[in-house]
Amino acid sequence: MANAFFSDLLSTISERGRVLLGRASPANDKQDASELLELCEALLSGRGEASGTAMAREVLDRYHHLDAAGRLSFFQTLARDFGPDHAKLAQAIESWRAKANGDDASDLHFASEPRRQELIRRLNRAPGGTGELVSIRSDLLSLMKGNKDLAALDRDVVHLLSSWFNRGFLVLRRIDWSSPANILEKIIRYEAVHEIRDWDDLRRRIDPIDRRCYAFFHPALADEPLIFVEVALTETIPGAIAPLLAEEREPVPVERARTAVFYSISNTQRGLGGISFGSFLIKQVVEELRRELPKLDNFVTLSPVPGFMQWVKQADDVPLTEEDRQLLESLGKPDWFDNAELATQLRAVLEPLAAYYFLKARTPKGRLIDSVARFHLGNGARLERINWLGDLSPKGLRESAGIMVNYLYRLDDIEKNHEAYANNGEVIASSAVKKLLKGEGRRLLDMRLG
Repeated sequence: MANAFFSDLLSTISERGRVLLGRASPANDKQDASELLELCEALLSGRGEASGTAMAREVLDRYHHLDAAGRLSFFQTLARDFGPDHAKLAQAIESWRAKANGDDASDLHFASEPRRQELIRRLNRAPGGTGELVSIRSDLLSLMKGNKDLAALDRDVVHLLSSWFNRGFLVLRRIDWSSPANILEKIIRYEAVHEIRDWDDLRRRIDPIDRRCYAFFHPALADEPLIFVEVALTETIPGAIAPLLAEEREPVPVERARTAVFYSISNTQRGLGGISFGSFLIKQVVEELRRELPKLDNFVTLSPVPGFMQWVKQADDVPLTEEDRQLLESLGKPDWFDNAELATQLRAVLEPLAAYYFLKARTPKGRLIDSVARFHLGNGARLERINWLGDLSPKGLRESAGIMVNYLYRLDDIEKNHEAYANNGEVIASSAVKKLLKGEGRRLLDMRLG
């Protein structure tokens, strides 16, 4: 109710501001980027709240009527012409050089800020402005491919969105079958790991006694889940996804459940891609589960490995012999996993290779290759187990040759694991995973000597 009241109040202020400015709501015809940029300049130069709110709303409305070429031109101009005020910056630099002190440092900081950051702040004041800016960044991400000149603009957008969407603003809510239909529909639409086929499939995911679903919301996007987490309650740590999603499975009585399995975690807003919501989001879900079910002992994921096979096929540092590469061509055969002998041979190559992928392989910038691994290790998890043939879906076979992994969340170790990864890039892994890596080294050495 409070959010609705505030939104209505902003809309009223915006409409009255339009009257003060003598502007009508924009027509639905095609807009010109140059006219929109003039309006942005006017928004930056104005001071009144009512007129500013109305003008911000008009900028956002007119933006949506730009075609792809107009949006590219708009973004390029923001990147090129809406940087720092050069005269003010030069003056601040001279003052700092003449006599460096705290006030001059503050002046230098504010003078160096690009004007587009203030523009974005003022656009955020419009009714629905935060959600609109997230949508606009999604457009920006699409247009950045082949347009490196937009990188500075994206950095400024990310800088502000990171402040507005930090963990302190996020609210955790449980989603169940009684949740509003518009929220449930978005869970179906945004599921990114294991497709939800229809409403019956959704109900199997959230309604049984051994299932939970949680979502993080932001006050400015009250009906838009930003991240949602699907949880299965089990007796033991699972190694495959199919039994968890089976239509005819028997629910686990809650009193027998000892393990909570996070089997699907989806980020719903493309415009927030690359923006960290902060660490320990999963810890918050763990604490919520423990309050409800104190007998739970294990908190693990059953996670995909989406970048594994791409790395195997394309990276230069993959530790494979020529014989290994010939064997991996068998992955192109349909139902190769039904051939026990072939599957055993492939397992001997791929399991240790997966351990190497997590523990040794890195991007040119020194980061872990796998985005899912970065998320969980950054949240303080331990790489617990590599599961052979954990996902036999077409997507799972294509992306990871069916391999899945368990990340373990142990409450006493989450902060320590997070610090090790955040500060030193260290991947905390179980002895079982480390043994796989040692086995890979011995195998390759034996083959070379042979």
